[in-house]
Amino acid sequence: MNALSLPSYEAIEAALARRSLVRFTSYTLPGYEVNWHHRVVGSYLDRVLAGEIRRLMVFMPPQNGKSELVSRRFPAYALGKNPDLRIVATSYSASLACDMSRDVMRIMETDAYASLFPETRLPTQADTETRTAMHFEIVGRRGYYRAAGVGGGITGKTANIGIIDDPVKNRDDAESEAYRKSVWGWYTSTFYSRLFGDTGAIIICLTRWHEDDLAGRLLKMMREEPGADQWTVLNFPALAEAQRHPDDPREVGEPLWPSKYPIAELQRRQIVSGEYDWSALYQQRPSPPGGAMFKRHWFQPVDAVPAQARRVRGWDKAGSNASGDWTAGVKVAEHGGIYYIEDVKRDRLSSGARNRMILQAAHEDGSACHIRLEQEPGSGGKESAEISVRELAGFVVRAKPSTTDKVSRARPLASQAEAGNVRLVKGPWNRAFLDEMTAFPFGEFDDQVDGASSAFNELALGNRSVVATVANDTSWQRGHFR
Repeated sequence: MNALSLPSYEAIEAALARRSLVRFTSYTLPGYEVNWHHRVVGSYLDRVLAGEIRRLMVFMPPQNGKSELVSRRFPAYALGKNPDLRIVATSYSASLACDMSRDVMRIMETDAYASLFPETRLPTQADTETRTAMHFEIVGRRGYYRAAGVGGGITGKTANIGIIDDPVKNRDDAESEAYRKSVWGWYTSTFYSRLFGDTGAIIICLTRWHEDDLAGRLLKMMREEPGADQWTVLNFPALAEAQRHPDDPREVGEPLWPSKYPIAELQRRQIVSGEYDWSALYQQRPSPPGGAMFKRHWFQPVDAVPAQARRVRGWDKAGSNASGDWTAGVKVAEHGGIYYIEDVKRDRLSSGARNRMILQAAHEDGSACHIRLEQEPGSGGKESAEISVRELAGFVVRAKPSTTDKVSRARPLASQAEAGNVRLVKGPWNRAFLDEMTAFPFGEFDDQVDGASSAFNELALGNRSVVATVANDTSWQRGHFR
Protein backbone atom coordinates (compact mmCIF):
# COMPACT_ATOMS: atom_id res chain seq x y z
CA MET A 1 0.00 0.00 0.00
CA ASN A 2 1.25 3.50 -0.87
CA ALA A 3 2.15 5.52 2.21
CA LEU A 4 -0.05 8.34 0.94
CA SER A 5 -3.11 6.08 1.11
CA LEU A 6 -2.67 5.30 4.77
CA PRO A 7 -5.40 6.75 7.01
CA SER A 8 -4.46 9.82 8.99
CA TYR A 9 -4.15 9.89 12.77
CA GLU A 10 -7.40 11.87 12.94
CA ALA A 11 -9.18 9.29 10.80
CA ILE A 12 -7.97 6.48 13.05
CA GLU A 13 -9.13 8.33 16.16
CA ALA A 14 -12.53 8.94 14.59
CA ALA A 15 -12.87 5.29 13.63
CA LEU A 16 -12.04 4.21 17.18
CA ALA A 17 -14.49 6.78 18.59
CA ARG A 18 -17.28 5.16 16.59
CA ARG A 19 -16.46 1.75 18.06
CA SER A 20 -15.92 2.47 21.77
CA LEU A 21 -17.75 4.64 24.29
CA VAL A 22 -14.55 5.57 26.13
CA ARG A 23 -12.85 6.49 22.84
CA PHE A 24 -15.94 8.51 21.93
CA THR A 25 -15.77 10.31 25.28
CA SER A 26 -12.12 11.21 24.78
CA TYR A 27 -12.85 12.36 21.21
CA THR A 28 -15.76 14.63 22.21
CA LEU A 29 -14.33 15.80 25.55
CA PRO A 30 -10.76 17.04 25.07
CA GLY A 31 -8.64 16.59 28.19
CA TYR A 32 -10.79 13.74 29.53
CA GLU A 33 -8.65 11.69 31.92
CA VAL A 34 -9.23 7.98 31.44
CA ASN A 35 -8.63 5.73 34.43
CA TRP A 36 -8.90 1.94 34.36
CA HIS A 37 -12.40 1.97 35.88
CA HIS A 38 -13.68 4.22 33.09
CA ARG A 39 -12.50 1.66 30.55
CA VAL A 40 -14.29 -1.12 32.42
CA VAL A 41 -17.56 0.79 32.76
CA GLY A 42 -17.34 1.90 29.12
CA SER A 43 -16.78 -1.66 27.91
CA TYR A 44 -19.86 -2.88 29.80
CA LEU A 45 -21.95 -0.05 28.37
CA ASP A 46 -20.70 -1.05 24.92
CA ARG A 47 -22.00 -4.54 25.65
CA VAL A 48 -25.38 -3.11 26.64
CA LEU A 49 -25.58 -1.33 23.31
CA ALA A 50 -24.56 -4.53 21.52
CA GLY A 51 -27.39 -6.42 23.24
CA GLU A 52 -25.07 -8.65 25.27
CA ILE A 53 -26.14 -7.20 28.65
CA ARG A 54 -29.75 -6.26 29.37
CA ARG A 55 -29.52 -5.36 33.07
CA LEU A 56 -26.54 -3.38 34.38
CA MET A 57 -25.88 -1.75 37.76
CA VAL A 58 -22.94 0.59 38.36
CA PHE A 59 -21.90 1.47 41.92
CA MET A 60 -19.10 4.01 42.36
CA PRO A 61 -18.27 6.93 44.67
CA PRO A 62 -19.44 10.43 43.69
CA GLN A 63 -17.37 12.49 41.27
CA ASN A 64 -15.64 9.45 39.79
CA GLY A 65 -17.15 9.68 36.33
CA LYS A 66 -20.14 7.35 36.38
CA SER A 67 -22.71 9.99 35.36
CA GLU A 68 -20.39 11.39 32.68
CA LEU A 69 -20.26 7.98 31.04
CA VAL A 70 -23.72 6.61 31.82
CA SER A 71 -25.97 9.66 31.62
CA ARG A 72 -24.18 12.12 29.33
CA ARG A 73 -21.89 10.38 26.83
CA PHE A 74 -23.65 7.02 26.52
CA PRO A 75 -27.04 8.35 25.30
CA ALA A 76 -25.34 10.59 22.74
CA TYR A 77 -23.08 7.75 21.60
CA ALA A 78 -25.94 5.25 21.44
CA LEU A 79 -28.10 7.56 19.32
CA GLY A 80 -25.13 8.16 17.06
CA LYS A 81 -24.66 4.43 16.54
CA ASN A 82 -28.38 3.83 16.13
CA PRO A 83 -30.57 6.88 15.45
CA ASP A 84 -33.70 4.76 15.86
CA LEU A 85 -33.08 4.02 19.54
CA ARG A 86 -35.59 5.22 22.12
CA ILE A 87 -33.95 6.24 25.40
CA VAL A 88 -35.68 7.20 28.66
CA ALA A 89 -33.33 8.70 31.25
CA THR A 90 -34.31 9.51 34.84
CA SER A 91 -32.85 10.88 38.05
CA TYR A 92 -34.13 11.78 41.52
CA SER A 93 -35.50 15.14 40.35
CA ALA A 94 -36.89 16.52 37.12
CA SER A 95 -34.45 19.44 37.26
CA LEU A 96 -31.42 17.14 37.40
CA ALA A 97 -32.85 14.99 34.61
CA CYS A 98 -33.34 18.18 32.59
CA ASP A 99 -29.70 19.16 33.16
CA MET A 100 -28.58 15.77 31.90
CA SER A 101 -30.81 16.12 28.84
CA ARG A 102 -29.29 19.50 28.03
CA ASP A 103 -25.80 18.04 28.40
CA VAL A 104 -26.63 15.24 25.96
CA MET A 105 -27.89 17.77 23.42
CA ARG A 106 -24.77 19.94 23.82
CA ILE A 107 -22.61 16.92 23.01
CA MET A 108 -24.69 16.12 19.95
CA GLU A 109 -24.40 19.69 18.69
CA THR A 110 -20.60 19.72 18.59
CA ASP A 111 -18.64 19.58 15.35
CA ALA A 112 -16.80 16.52 16.67
CA TYR A 113 -20.08 14.64 17.09
CA ALA A 114 -21.34 15.67 13.67
CA SER A 115 -18.14 14.42 12.08
CA LEU A 116 -18.59 11.02 13.74
CA PHE A 117 -22.34 10.55 13.25
CA PRO A 118 -23.63 12.78 10.45
CA GLU A 119 -26.92 10.85 10.19
CA THR A 120 -27.91 11.68 13.77
CA ARG A 121 -29.16 15.25 13.92
CA LEU A 122 -31.16 17.26 16.46
CA PRO A 123 -34.17 19.25 15.24
CA THR A 124 -33.96 22.92 14.38
CA GLN A 125 -36.83 25.37 13.87
CA ALA A 126 -37.04 24.23 10.27
CA ASP A 127 -37.77 20.63 11.28
CA THR A 128 -41.06 19.07 12.36
CA GLU A 129 -39.55 16.85 15.05
CA THR A 130 -39.91 17.73 18.74
CA ARG A 131 -37.17 19.36 20.74
CA THR A 132 -37.63 20.56 24.31
CA ALA A 133 -35.42 20.60 27.39
CA MET A 134 -36.81 17.22 28.47
CA HIS A 135 -37.50 15.54 25.14
CA PHE A 136 -35.93 15.54 21.71
CA GLU A 137 -36.34 13.45 18.57
CA ILE A 138 -33.80 12.53 15.91
CA VAL A 139 -34.53 14.21 12.57
CA GLY A 140 -35.87 11.77 10.01
CA ARG A 141 -35.51 8.76 12.29
CA ARG A 142 -37.57 6.95 14.92
CA GLY A 143 -35.18 7.60 17.80
CA TYR A 144 -35.72 9.98 20.70
CA TYR A 145 -34.53 10.84 24.19
CA ARG A 146 -36.93 11.50 27.08
CA ALA A 147 -35.85 12.79 30.51
CA ALA A 148 -37.93 12.56 33.68
CA GLY A 149 -37.63 12.73 37.43
CA VAL A 150 -38.11 9.58 39.48
CA GLY A 151 -41.82 9.41 40.18
CA GLY A 152 -42.60 11.52 37.14
CA GLY A 153 -44.77 10.45 34.27
CA ILE A 154 -43.32 8.86 31.15
CA THR A 155 -46.61 7.47 29.89
CA GLY A 156 -46.75 7.00 26.16
CA LYS A 157 -42.99 6.69 25.76
CA THR A 158 -41.46 3.29 25.17
CA ALA A 159 -37.76 2.66 25.66
CA ASN A 160 -35.15 0.42 24.13
CA ILE A 161 -32.83 1.62 26.89
CA GLY A 162 -33.91 2.94 30.28
CA ILE A 163 -31.42 4.77 32.51
CA ILE A 164 -31.82 5.51 36.22
CA ASP A 165 -29.06 7.73 37.63
CA ASP A 166 -29.19 8.24 41.41
CA PRO A 167 -32.90 7.77 42.23
CA VAL A 168 -32.20 8.94 45.83
CA LYS A 169 -31.08 12.49 46.55
CA ASN A 170 -29.67 12.17 50.07
CA ARG A 171 -29.64 10.19 53.31
CA ASP A 172 -32.97 11.60 54.51
CA ASP A 173 -34.74 10.20 51.45
CA ALA A 174 -32.80 6.93 51.67
CA GLU A 175 -33.84 6.38 55.29
CA SER A 176 -37.48 7.19 54.56
CA GLU A 177 -39.40 3.95 54.17
CA ALA A 178 -42.20 5.86 52.45
CA TYR A 179 -39.80 7.29 49.87
CA ARG A 180 -38.17 3.91 49.19
CA LYS A 181 -41.60 2.39 48.65
CA SER A 182 -42.59 5.20 46.30
CA VAL A 183 -39.43 4.67 44.20
CA TRP A 184 -40.12 0.95 44.04
CA GLY A 185 -43.74 1.55 43.06
CA TRP A 186 -42.67 3.97 40.32
CA TYR A 187 -40.07 1.50 39.02
CA THR A 188 -42.44 -1.48 38.87
CA SER A 189 -45.57 0.29 37.63
CA THR A 190 -44.21 3.12 35.48
CA PHE A 191 -40.57 2.81 34.48
CA TYR A 192 -40.39 -0.95 33.92
CA SER A 193 -43.57 -1.00 31.85
CA ARG A 194 -41.99 1.39 29.34
CA LEU A 195 -39.41 -1.14 28.15
CA PHE A 196 -40.00 -2.15 24.54
CA GLY A 197 -40.19 -5.87 23.84
CA ASP A 198 -37.93 -8.50 25.35
CA THR A 199 -34.68 -6.84 24.30
CA GLY A 200 -35.03 -3.61 26.24
CA ALA A 201 -32.10 -2.76 28.53
CA ILE A 202 -31.93 -1.04 31.91
CA ILE A 203 -28.91 0.74 33.37
CA ILE A 204 -28.94 1.80 37.02
CA CYS A 205 -26.13 3.81 38.57
CA LEU A 206 -26.45 4.98 42.15
CA THR A 207 -24.94 5.38 45.58
CA ARG A 208 -25.88 2.55 47.94
CA TRP A 209 -27.39 4.58 50.78
CA HIS A 210 -29.59 1.78 52.10
CA GLU A 211 -29.83 -2.00 51.88
CA ASP A 212 -33.51 -1.68 50.98
CA ASP A 213 -32.94 0.82 48.17
CA LEU A 214 -33.98 0.17 44.58
CA ALA A 215 -30.81 -1.77 43.81
CA GLY A 216 -31.09 -3.74 47.05
CA ARG A 217 -34.65 -4.83 46.28
CA LEU A 218 -33.77 -5.83 42.73
CA LEU A 219 -30.73 -7.81 43.84
CA LYS A 220 -32.75 -9.54 46.54
CA MET A 221 -35.40 -10.46 44.00
CA MET A 222 -32.68 -11.81 41.71
CA ARG A 223 -31.37 -14.06 44.50
CA GLU A 224 -34.75 -15.32 45.61
CA GLU A 225 -36.64 -15.60 42.30
CA PRO A 226 -34.90 -17.63 39.55
CA GLY A 227 -37.15 -16.11 36.90
CA ALA A 228 -36.46 -12.51 37.92
CA ASP A 229 -34.16 -10.12 36.06
CA GLN A 230 -30.51 -11.15 36.40
CA TRP A 231 -28.27 -8.14 36.92
CA THR A 232 -24.65 -7.56 35.98
CA VAL A 233 -23.11 -5.48 38.76
CA LEU A 234 -20.04 -3.24 38.59
CA ASN A 235 -19.10 -2.27 42.15
CA PHE A 236 -15.94 -0.19 42.49
CA PRO A 237 -15.44 1.24 46.02
CA ALA A 238 -13.13 4.17 46.71
CA LEU A 239 -10.69 1.85 48.50
CA ALA A 240 -10.36 -1.71 47.26
CA GLU A 241 -11.64 -4.46 49.54
CA ALA A 242 -10.89 -8.16 49.77
CA GLN A 243 -13.94 -9.15 47.72
CA ARG A 244 -13.54 -7.33 44.43
CA HIS A 245 -15.04 -7.40 40.97
CA PRO A 246 -13.00 -9.60 38.60
CA ASP A 247 -12.16 -6.55 36.49
CA ASP A 248 -10.86 -4.61 39.49
CA PRO A 249 -7.03 -4.84 39.30
CA ARG A 250 -6.29 -3.22 42.66
CA GLU A 251 -4.80 -4.63 45.83
CA VAL A 252 -6.71 -4.24 49.10
CA GLY A 253 -6.65 -0.63 50.26
CA GLU A 254 -5.64 0.91 46.94
CA PRO A 255 -7.65 3.94 45.74
CA LEU A 256 -10.00 3.84 42.78
CA TRP A 257 -8.65 6.92 40.99
CA PRO A 258 -5.28 7.75 42.59
CA SER A 259 -4.43 10.69 40.33
CA LYS A 260 -7.65 12.47 41.35
CA TYR A 261 -8.32 11.03 44.82
CA PRO A 262 -5.08 9.76 46.39
CA ILE A 263 -5.00 7.88 49.68
CA ALA A 264 -4.43 11.00 51.79
CA GLU A 265 -7.46 12.73 50.29
CA LEU A 266 -9.69 9.70 50.79
CA GLN A 267 -8.56 9.40 54.40
CA ARG A 268 -9.50 13.04 55.00
CA ARG A 269 -12.90 12.43 53.46
CA GLN A 270 -13.42 9.36 55.61
CA ILE A 271 -12.74 11.38 58.76
CA VAL A 272 -15.02 14.24 57.74
CA SER A 273 -17.90 12.14 56.42
CA GLY A 274 -18.00 9.68 59.32
CA GLU A 275 -18.41 5.92 59.14
CA TYR A 276 -22.06 5.89 57.98
CA ASP A 277 -21.59 8.17 55.00
CA TRP A 278 -18.15 6.85 54.13
CA SER A 279 -19.46 3.31 53.95
CA ALA A 280 -22.40 4.25 51.72
CA LEU A 281 -21.02 7.10 49.60
CA TYR A 282 -17.50 5.85 49.05
CA GLN A 283 -17.46 2.10 49.68
CA GLN A 284 -20.94 1.31 48.35
CA ARG A 285 -21.82 -0.66 51.47
CA PRO A 286 -25.04 0.54 53.14
CA SER A 287 -23.93 -1.05 56.42
CA PRO A 288 -20.35 -0.47 57.60
CA PRO A 289 -18.33 -3.56 58.62
CA GLY A 290 -19.15 -4.62 62.16
CA GLY A 291 -22.35 -2.61 62.19
CA ALA A 292 -23.75 0.87 61.62
CA MET A 293 -25.46 2.37 64.68
CA PHE A 294 -24.88 -0.85 66.63
CA LYS A 295 -21.65 -2.87 66.60
CA ARG A 296 -21.77 -6.63 66.99
CA HIS A 297 -19.01 -6.74 69.59
CA TRP A 298 -20.92 -4.35 71.88
CA PHE A 299 -23.35 -7.16 72.83
CA GLN A 300 -21.42 -9.33 75.28
CA PRO A 301 -22.90 -12.85 75.53
CA VAL A 302 -24.00 -14.18 78.94
CA ASP A 303 -25.77 -17.33 80.07
CA ALA A 304 -28.48 -15.83 82.29
CA VAL A 305 -29.95 -12.72 83.90
CA PRO A 306 -29.95 -12.04 87.66
CA ALA A 307 -33.26 -13.22 89.10
CA GLN A 308 -33.98 -9.88 90.79
CA ALA A 309 -33.71 -7.89 87.54
CA ARG A 310 -36.53 -5.63 86.33
CA ARG A 311 -38.02 -6.66 82.99
CA VAL A 312 -40.01 -5.12 80.14
CA ARG A 313 -40.95 -6.71 76.81
CA GLY A 314 -41.32 -4.20 74.00
CA TRP A 315 -43.41 -5.05 70.96
CA ASP A 316 -43.22 -3.78 67.39
CA LYS A 317 -46.38 -5.00 65.69
CA ALA A 318 -46.77 -5.58 61.96
CA GLY A 319 -50.15 -4.89 60.41
CA SER A 320 -50.59 -8.32 58.82
CA ASN A 321 -48.69 -11.22 57.32
CA ALA A 322 -49.52 -9.93 53.82
CA SER A 323 -47.15 -6.96 54.23
CA GLY A 324 -44.11 -9.19 54.71
CA ASP A 325 -43.20 -7.29 57.86
CA TRP A 326 -42.43 -8.96 61.16
CA THR A 327 -43.97 -8.66 64.59
CA ALA A 328 -41.22 -8.72 67.21
CA GLY A 329 -41.29 -8.70 71.00
CA VAL A 330 -37.92 -8.11 72.71
CA LYS A 331 -37.57 -8.71 76.45
CA VAL A 332 -35.00 -6.47 78.12
CA ALA A 333 -33.92 -6.78 81.76
CA GLU A 334 -31.95 -4.42 84.01
CA HIS A 335 -29.94 -5.00 87.15
CA GLY A 336 -27.26 -2.83 88.65
CA GLY A 337 -27.12 -0.53 85.62
CA ILE A 338 -26.51 -3.42 83.24
CA TYR A 339 -29.11 -4.16 80.57
CA TYR A 340 -29.76 -7.65 79.22
CA ILE A 341 -31.40 -8.58 75.91
CA GLU A 342 -33.06 -11.66 77.34
CA ASP A 343 -35.41 -13.02 74.69
CA VAL A 344 -36.94 -12.30 71.28
CA LYS A 345 -40.27 -13.47 69.91
CA ARG A 346 -40.59 -12.81 66.19
CA ASP A 347 -42.88 -14.03 63.41
CA ARG A 348 -44.90 -13.02 60.37
CA LEU A 349 -48.52 -13.45 61.44
CA SER A 350 -52.07 -12.36 60.79
CA SER A 351 -53.43 -9.83 63.28
CA GLY A 352 -55.28 -12.53 65.23
CA ALA A 353 -52.29 -14.88 65.44
CA ARG A 354 -50.08 -11.92 66.31
CA ASN A 355 -52.27 -10.98 69.28
CA ARG A 356 -52.28 -14.61 70.47
CA MET A 357 -48.46 -14.65 70.32
CA ILE A 358 -48.28 -11.48 72.41
CA LEU A 359 -50.67 -12.94 75.01
CA GLN A 360 -48.79 -16.25 75.16
CA ALA A 361 -45.50 -14.41 75.65
CA ALA A 362 -47.05 -12.43 78.50
CA HIS A 363 -48.05 -15.63 80.28
CA GLU A 364 -44.57 -17.10 79.76
CA ASP A 365 -42.88 -13.94 81.06
CA GLY A 366 -45.15 -13.62 84.07
CA SER A 367 -46.81 -10.54 85.54
CA ALA A 368 -43.51 -9.14 86.85
CA CYS A 369 -42.46 -8.47 83.28
CA HIS A 370 -44.20 -5.35 82.05
CA ILE A 371 -45.29 -4.87 78.44
CA ARG A 372 -44.71 -1.88 76.16
CA LEU A 373 -46.66 -1.49 72.92
CA GLU A 374 -45.90 1.16 70.32
CA GLN A 375 -49.12 2.80 69.17
CA GLU A 376 -49.09 3.49 65.43
CA PRO A 377 -50.33 6.88 64.20
CA GLY A 378 -53.98 7.48 63.40
CA SER A 379 -57.26 6.09 64.62
CA GLY A 380 -56.42 2.61 63.35
CA GLY A 381 -53.26 2.50 65.46
CA LYS A 382 -55.15 3.63 68.55
CA GLU A 383 -57.89 1.07 67.99
CA SER A 384 -55.31 -1.72 67.53
CA ALA A 385 -53.55 -0.70 70.74
CA GLU A 386 -56.84 -0.64 72.67
CA ILE A 387 -57.64 -4.17 71.52
CA SER A 388 -54.18 -5.43 72.51
CA VAL A 389 -54.41 -3.86 75.97
CA ARG A 390 -57.85 -5.36 76.61
CA GLU A 391 -56.59 -8.80 75.62
CA LEU A 392 -53.69 -8.41 78.09
CA ALA A 393 -55.92 -7.77 81.11
CA GLY A 394 -54.09 -8.84 84.26
CA PHE A 395 -50.68 -7.66 83.02
CA VAL A 396 -49.00 -4.29 83.34
CA VAL A 397 -49.31 -2.84 79.84
CA ARG A 398 -48.49 0.52 78.37
CA ALA A 399 -49.45 1.59 74.86
CA LYS A 400 -47.70 4.78 73.91
CA PRO A 401 -47.86 6.77 70.65
CA SER A 402 -44.54 7.17 68.86
CA THR A 403 -43.47 10.82 68.89
CA THR A 404 -40.01 10.35 67.35
CA ASP A 405 -38.54 8.33 64.50
CA LYS A 406 -37.03 4.87 65.02
CA VAL A 407 -33.45 6.11 64.76
CA SER A 408 -34.02 8.61 67.57
CA ARG A 409 -35.69 5.97 69.72
CA ALA A 410 -32.73 3.62 69.23
CA ARG A 411 -29.98 6.09 70.16
CA PRO A 412 -30.23 5.69 73.98
CA LEU A 413 -29.84 1.91 73.66
CA ALA A 414 -26.93 2.37 71.25
CA SER A 415 -25.20 4.70 73.73
CA GLN A 416 -25.44 2.17 76.55
CA ALA A 417 -24.34 -0.68 74.29
CA GLU A 418 -21.29 1.30 73.17
CA ALA A 419 -20.45 2.03 76.82
CA GLY A 420 -20.37 -1.72 77.54
CA ASN A 421 -23.57 -1.80 79.59
CA VAL A 422 -25.60 -4.22 77.44
CA ARG A 423 -25.44 -8.00 77.51
CA LEU A 424 -26.98 -10.62 75.22
CA VAL A 425 -28.40 -13.80 76.74
CA LYS A 426 -27.36 -16.74 74.59
CA GLY A 427 -30.17 -18.18 72.49
CA PRO A 428 -31.06 -19.47 69.00
CA TRP A 429 -32.46 -16.03 68.09
CA ASN A 430 -29.12 -14.24 68.64
CA ARG A 431 -27.88 -14.31 65.06
CA ALA A 432 -31.03 -12.85 63.49
CA PHE A 433 -31.17 -10.22 66.22
CA LEU A 434 -27.55 -9.14 65.76
CA ASP A 435 -27.85 -9.16 61.98
CA GLU A 436 -30.74 -6.73 62.15
CA MET A 437 -29.20 -4.54 64.86
CA THR A 438 -25.90 -4.13 63.00
CA ALA A 439 -27.68 -3.34 59.71
CA PHE A 440 -29.85 -0.63 61.29
CA PRO A 441 -30.78 1.96 60.08
CA PHE A 442 -29.88 0.72 56.59
CA GLY A 443 -31.36 -2.76 56.81
CA GLU A 444 -34.57 -4.01 55.30
CA PHE A 445 -36.20 -4.67 58.69
CA ASP A 446 -36.15 -2.84 62.02
CA ASP A 447 -38.82 -4.62 64.09
CA GLN A 448 -36.36 -6.11 66.60
CA VAL A 449 -34.54 -2.81 66.91
CA ASP A 450 -37.77 -0.99 67.70
CA GLY A 451 -38.91 -3.64 70.16
CA ALA A 452 -35.57 -3.53 71.99
CA SER A 453 -35.54 0.29 71.99
CA SER A 454 -39.07 0.46 73.41
CA ALA A 455 -38.30 -1.96 76.24
CA PHE A 456 -34.97 -0.29 77.03
CA ASN A 457 -36.44 3.21 77.10
CA GLU A 458 -39.09 2.12 79.59
CA LEU A 459 -36.53 0.52 81.87
CA ALA A 460 -34.12 3.44 81.65
CA LEU A 461 -36.76 6.14 82.18
CA GLY A 462 -35.10 8.55 84.56
CA ASN A 463 -33.28 5.70 86.34
CA ARG A 464 -36.50 5.16 88.27
CA SER A 465 -37.94 1.76 88.98
CA VAL A 466 -40.91 0.53 87.00
CA VAL A 467 -42.87 0.44 90.25
CA ALA A 468 -42.25 4.17 90.78
CA THR A 469 -43.16 4.86 87.19
CA VAL A 470 -46.44 3.00 87.58
CA ALA A 471 -47.25 5.00 90.69
CA ASN A 472 -46.80 8.32 88.89
CA ASP A 473 -48.18 7.45 85.46
CA THR A 474 -51.80 6.40 85.19
CA SER A 475 -51.24 4.86 81.79
CA TRP A 476 -49.30 2.07 83.52
CA GLN A 477 -52.19 0.02 84.88
CA ARG A 478 -53.34 -3.51 84.58
CA GLY A 479 -55.41 -3.67 81.43
CA HIS A 480 -55.81 0.12 81.28
CA PHE A 481 -55.28 2.20 78.15
CA ARG A 482 -54.81 5.90 77.96
